[in-house]
Amino acid sequence: MLTVTIEYPRRASWALRAAHPLSYAVLRQGMNAIVGLAWKGIPVRGARIFRISNALDPLAGFLVPIRGTSVQPIAFPRFRAEWVWHRDTSDPARVQDSAILYFHGGGLVSCGLNTHRRIVSRIAKASGTPVFQVDYRQLPEAHVVDTIEDCVEAYEYQLAQGFPAERIIMAGDSAGGGLAFRTALAVRDRGLPVPGGIVGIAPWANYDSTLRYAHPNDPVDPLLGAKALDTPAQFGLLRDGRLDPSWSAVNHEFTGMPPVLLQVGSTEVLLADAYQLAERCEQAGVPCRMQVWDKAIHVFHAGADLLPDARQAIGVIGAFVAERLAATATQQPRSTAA
Repeated sequence: MLTVTIEYPRRASWALRAAHPLSYAVLRQGMNAIVGLAWKGIPVRGARIFRISNALDPLAGFLVPIRGTSVQPIAFPRFRAEWVWHRDTSDPARVQDSAILYFHGGGLVSCGLNTHRRIVSRIAKASGTPVFQVDYRQLPEAHVVDTIEDCVEAYEYQLAQGFPAERIIMAGDSAGGGLAFRTALAVRDRGLPVPGGIVGIAPWANYDSTLRYAHPNDPVDPLLGAKALDTPAQFGLLRDGRLDPSWSAVNHEFTGMPPVLLQVGSTEVLLADAYQLAERCEQAGVPCRMQVWDKAIHVFHAGADLLPDARQAIGVIGAFVAERLAATATQQPRSTAA
């Protein structure tokens, strides 16, 4: 039985069609220059350039969530997290009915709670579900194996709070999209109940860039090339000169995984990763809905204030979450209110 559906939701809006070449001329060329410095060692190399990337999130405090959003920080011993929910949704501290567990992108070296709070707040509103956003440890302080431990710990926290596993949706963009899949696989392999669904926004799910270097989108992606994604892998992830295939979600067998929603741009080099994930779903009989958005820039959802395409894509995520929760609506919400 066919378990993967590939959709092309719409022709790019005029705003996205205009943004695409502008992004290529400015952001892609700037990214190429930064990556070139890392590989040439001028003036920084390896871990040193990652430390510069780590500084992005503190500078993004001006990115406020949408109106009507509440935020509650949660401290863990090794990382930070926060609840983000809309005023039309119950406070997750009082009602443990359903939740989204969200992992931000940033190539395992950048971004965090500040950079993604606005995107997350839109997803919270669109889905009618509180979002638990995780600021996991990154390179160079922590390897991806440590990052995965943080993500699993965040999931275990939700379970301990009383959220039913089947009513938790794991989601993420870019590196966080890959982590959503890798965390769900780790949870399954440890004998924990798997979540009710997975959402991957342009997921970086294969740390080996071989297929991306050969992909026709490598020279045309308006933001990231294969070499940009290869940079944290080569200068941060290698151990004894090699990448362990088990770190990448695409190298696992997907039996037992929940239904999946993938969203990716038609010119993104990460289209290669999305197709690999869809193939793993197909092989394991996991329902997978993959959307290829015309000329969409990497994580174009961040431009929802200006892009109707982004607002529509976030609406699809909200509908997917609502659909998955409706399919598991067998338990009454658990309230801890006095």
